[in-house]
Amino acid sequence: MNDIDTIVNFNKYPINDHKFITNCKDFLKMNSLLILENFLSKNSLKLILNEAKLLEEKAFYCQQKHTVLLNKQTDTIIDKKDPLNQLMTSDKGCVPHDLINQNSDLNILYNSKIFKNFIKKVLNLDFIFPYVDNLSSINLNYYKKGQQLGWHFDNASFAITLMIQASPYGGKFEYITEGRDSNKDYIDKELIFNIINGNKKPNRLDVNDGTLILFYGRNYLHRVTPVKSDIPRILITLNYNQKENIKLSENARLTFFGRAN
Repeated sequence: MNDIDTIVNFNKYPINDHKFITNCKDFLKMNSLLILENFLSKNSLKLILNEAKLLEEKAFYCQQKHTVLLNKQTDTIIDKKDPLNQLMTSDKGCVPHDLINQNSDLNILYNSKIFKNFIKKVLNLDFIFPYVDNLSSINLNYYKKGQQLGWHFDNASFAITLMIQASPYGGKFEYITEGRDSNKDYIDKELIFNIINGNKKPNRLDVNDGTLILFYGRNYLHRVTPVKSDIPRILITLNYNQKENIKLSENARLTFFGRAN
């Protein structure tokens, strides 16, 4: 079993150092996005990628049609031309937490007090907790050729991801850092319309393997463009909650994992 010292590239990212944590916190607050390239050690990246490839055959694949607010399209309340009512397509494969080896570097990192303290401090949170269901805390996400993540705002306030294998063609992360303030119930429909209809270019991020990303997904519209390569895009989400005893809804578990338990 490895410990976190062999998983994280501490020479580049001393995540237990107060000054480094403060710098990351300030950068995230200013830029809405924190990108730590080569966050994983080379050996840990190799181990995690090998594990992901072995688990790929167990992934549950699904396709969803959804609006940018992750709702269903409605004919009665909002005009179909309204940008909040236009349908997006998301399709991917997902491996849930209970299929990941307990001694995996992913589990060690996720449960590490050092890593959790880093996440809490950077995101300015008092507490973070895992999901109490056995599926939702760590997820492996596979995007094969033609698959994508449609434009949307997250339901969760923040997202923590690890890129394990980028697609050489397509599969790019695109986003804007304005357009919504969920706390003030504000949303810029004109901007959203122009983004999702291609009238305005979003920001685009090319992410290398082994990169950790922290992102405020609830307020910032984002997507993953369709993969155009036979090499799949493999992304890991590390999912925490600000409150204890939270389960992902049964409907969501059935949708993303094909089972509730």
